[in-house]
Amino acid sequence: MTTNQLFALFSDLALLLVLAHLLGMVARRLSQPAVIGEVLAGIALGPTFLGHTVSDFLFPTGIRPMLTALADVGMAVFMFIVGLELDRGLLRGTGRLAVTVSVSSIVLPFGLGALLALLLVDGNAPDHRLGFVLFMGTAMAVTAFPVLARILTDRKMQHTAVGGLALACAAIGDVLAWCMLAAVVALVGGADADQWYLLLLVPYAAVMLWVVRPLLRGLVGADGAARLSPTALTVVLAGLLMSGAVTERIGLHFIFGAFFFGVVMPKESTGQLRADITERIGHMSSHLLLPVFFISVGLKVDLSNLGRSGWLDFTLILLVAVSGKFLGAFLSARAHGVTARQSAVLATLMNTRGLTELIILTAGLQLGVLNERLYSLMVAMAVVTTAMAGPLLSLLQPHTAADHDLLPARDPRSPTTGR
Repeated sequence: MTTNQLFALFSDLALLLVLAHLLGMVARRLSQPAVIGEVLAGIALGPTFLGHTVSDFLFPTGIRPMLTALADVGMAVFMFIVGLELDRGLLRGTGRLAVTVSVSSIVLPFGLGALLALLLVDGNAPDHRLGFVLFMGTAMAVTAFPVLARILTDRKMQHTAVGGLALACAAIGDVLAWCMLAAVVALVGGADADQWYLLLLVPYAAVMLWVVRPLLRGLVGADGAARLSPTALTVVLAGLLMSGAVTERIGLHFIFGAFFFGVVMPKESTGQLRADITERIGHMSSHLLLPVFFISVGLKVDLSNLGRSGWLDFTLILLVAVSGKFLGAFLSARAHGVTARQSAVLATLMNTRGLTELIILTAGLQLGVLNERLYSLMVAMAVVTTAMAGPLLSLLQPHTAADHDLLPARDPRSPTTGR
């Protein structure tokens, strides 16, 4: 790297960290998730507000690959923590209601998203038509578990019946959504690569479950009472990166490898050890890597020259995203006897998308399923639907924790919670 490139890289990193932090604080003051302010910081530095000339001056072409690489590492670390904190207790014994609401809040928006994709496919000319249709359905079906958990905590709803149900539904929905995205990535990636690599998924999963997991249990211990040693931290970091590298090589996106490594981490380690992992790795991701990711997202978003057709497409995307998720969860909950108000609260919570949606959209852009125009519209949809949740909940449930039927729920206070 030249001196000018190093100067640009370090000064840009300083700028984006400060701006993302400041706008994240503003978002929290407005009772919004921090991700809203952080994404807006990225968009503010991109061509939407500054134009391509100024944006390219601030972030020269020569350093953008380095920013993208840092952003990819941030995505990998975040997905590892999501997998680590996936509470299997929420997936067991959730009952017919949670399963039905989860499936309904995925199937309906997936179907509507696929139909919308058929309307948009010609105008956006994706590289993979079938992959585009399936991807749009998957992107519409996402709920951001970390954002939902933070909203529940801020409103003191995490131990209420509707809060516990929402967490269970989001956990089940996360698993289903990532499985659907994995299928889309395999379909799209297989068209450009040697498809026999996908056969390695089976031995990869077997090694992770029956070799890596026992080794990790032996390394970190079964009770989770010990502090995280430097050796264990090194193994965890190297493991999540290597797992991501393997899935990237065999035809899946690296986010699945990082996520799966978090899933196979011994869940018995629920004490000090897991807290150490999320604190020491999560804070590094939250304060450095994820802000870089948000900037990389914003630099690709350009809403300045959409025109009438572009805003019409955005309106359709937003309508499908909100109505599909809301109706899927609301109608299913009502069919099981949940009151109209609590069904609406649940449906509103399931409409939060946050960082999870941004990661999926970025994967779609990297795969060539989305072009930059549609990517910009989908990012705008993710920001709007996430920002809607708080005000809508205030209208539907003005008194926090109004539902006193307590349910066990996870502690959502991790460094990445709220994104």
